[in-house]
Amino acid sequence: MPPDSTIGLQQGDVEQIVETVFSTMVGVEIEKTGTPCTVPAGLMTAAVYLAGAWEGAVLVHCFPQQACDFAGSFLGLPPPAAVTDDVRDVLGELANMIAGNLKCILCPGIKLSVPSVVDGDGCSLRVCRGHTIFRSRFGTAKGPFWLTLIEGPRTP
Repeated sequence: MPPDSTIGLQQGDVEQIVETVFSTMVGVEIEKTGTPCTVPAGLMTAAVYLAGAWEGAVLVHCFPQQACDFAGSFLGLPPPAAVTDDVRDVLGELANMIAGNLKCILCPGIKLSVPSVVDGDGCSLRVCRGHTIFRSRFGTAKGPFWLTLIEGPRTP
């Protein structure tokens, strides 16, 4: 975590939450890279916003086919061949589970938004006046995915 973050969350806390959610809910073992990274274009992004004593967002980014694989594992079904509403719902739910676990560490009384998912060519998501305090790439047998934690604007 950068030193200018206003929260006491540690990188290991975030990685442990991500690892637990993915291994429990999707049956996917992940490799923590622990290195800062950029997120490539062409990904699906699920977002959950946090509001209260701390404000920000949790973003989970992955390739569309990987989201299909996650959805199949999550639902106990063969993975869909293309992105469907079920795939979007599962990706949103994974982001929601990560955000829910993080809110327990961040501050009491934080509220979560309903998950939203952005996908498609030319789509992007930006948290206005927010700044990235954590971004990491996680490896899986079916390819990488990324997690970004954005802290909202600070009030004076």
